[in-house]
Amino acid sequence: GNRGGALSPRGAGYLFGGDIVEQFHHLNGLDTMARAHQLVMEGYKYMFNKALVTVWSAPNYCYRCGNVAAILKLDGSMEHNFTSFEAAPASGRDVAVRRPIPDYFL
Repeated sequence: GNRGGALSPRGAGYLFGGDIVEQFHHLNGLDTMARAHQLVMEGYKYMFNKALVTVWSAPNYCYRCGNVAAILKLDGSMEHNFTSFEAAPASGRDVAVRRPIPDYFL
């Protein structure tokens, strides 16, 4: 739900709701919290009435998710500006090509 906190189903970290975000903001004098490391298909996503924003900067994550990526820029008055981008075409990437393993290593 959108309240309280709980251990992540993956066992790596915690999930928290809007009430926890609101309490954190109140205790720390904040309006918005930015975080990363959770895939969002749009590149960025606001939650809890813009009190939290997730920013994901890896387009087409693992070459298979088809997601957009984003960069968050803050101006002098802390206004949020996002630049979104898609993955470079495969032909334009400088990616190491996997070669078959020679028989003598098998």
